[in-house]
Amino acid sequence: MLEVYPIGRVEFPTSLDLGTVMLAIDRIEALPAELRAVVDGCGDLDHPIREGAWSIRHLVHHVGDSHLNAFVRTKLLLTEDGPTVRPYDEVAWSRLADGALPPDPSLALVSALHVRWVEVLRSMSPADLERPWTVPGGTARPAWRIPLTYAWHGMHHVAQIRQAREHFAL
Repeated sequence: MLEVYPIGRVEFPTSLDLGTVMLAIDRIEALPAELRAVVDGCGDLDHPIREGAWSIRHLVHHVGDSHLNAFVRTKLLLTEDGPTVRPYDEVAWSRLADGALPPDPSLALVSALHVRWVEVLRSMSPADLERPWTVPGGTARPAWRIPLTYAWHGMHHVAQIRQAREHFAL
């Protein structure tokens, strides 16, 4: 059986834990190579990762879209007071023309983006990591949740692709 959450769901500590944040940043730094490795040699990029789910191609583009949004959110929360950041419709984005491209542009985007994002994340002080941001209709969240969320997000999708490739012999 293919699991929706092969590495489990994201979990957060109750308060800022610098060691956990630094580990998350290390995982964000490692993601581009891990994503490229799990996609390289895939025989069918358009195969869904499980019944009714996105294809491997769509997942790679989704990681690029999602992490680009997270990078912008990181910069907003560092340059504005308690910003409200708008969500994006990831399903609608996946249906746009660029979703049919080979994965290489998104793999390159993730590689370049993560160099810059990791630099910004590593420069954040403990006070910066406590800075709040919100989504419309949501409650304030501390900045330190961003690296934890997106370290998990990247590993989650790498695990989904790996699981699909093994299960379907892709």
